[in-house]
Amino acid sequence: MRADAQTNHDRLLTVAAEAFAREGTGTSLKAVARAAGVGIGTLYRRFPTREALVEAVYYNEVERLCAAAPELLETLAPAAALRAWMERFVDFMAAKDGLGETLKAVLTSETDRLRTRDRLRQAIATLVEAGAARPGTDPEEILMSLGGITLIAGAEQQRELASRLITLLLRGVSAG
Repeated sequence: MRADAQTNHDRLLTVAAEAFAREGTGTSLKAVARAAGVGIGTLYRRFPTREALVEAVYYNEVERLCAAAPELLETLAPAAALRAWMERFVDFMAAKDGLGETLKAVLTSETDRLRTRDRLRQAIATLVEAGAARPGTDPEEILMSLGGITLIAGAEQQRELASRLITLLLRGVSAG
């Protein structure tokens, strides 16, 4: 992909993610294109359907979240990096809810779901192996616990509750 095409692609994904989180997947694609600084034709060349755009946004956000684990370790102590990553995970899950039924229709493959789960588990493993949790802590169990936190906090629509529950989880797995 040419550099300008890649820039347009990346900008479309970023703007669409923000719009979907704010307004849901029914948001105007013309407005997404306009906010990204491209024409609607450019959007449809990259993403021929709304569903294709939703899927691309979802996978892009998963990759950004997973890439954050080693990035956070560059600037934060392992325990602080794990907490920051967990907070990002909660925000990711809240934004994912904005993708709603469209995302459910797109992610019909069990292989896709397992691949995403494995990517997230590996990001947590990176943090655990860096010393963010005591030895023997299972990254899969942390991921499952985070999933539960997002369900509870999401149902209550309480972001502060999610942070408090993350604190409890971190105390349970703390290396120190």
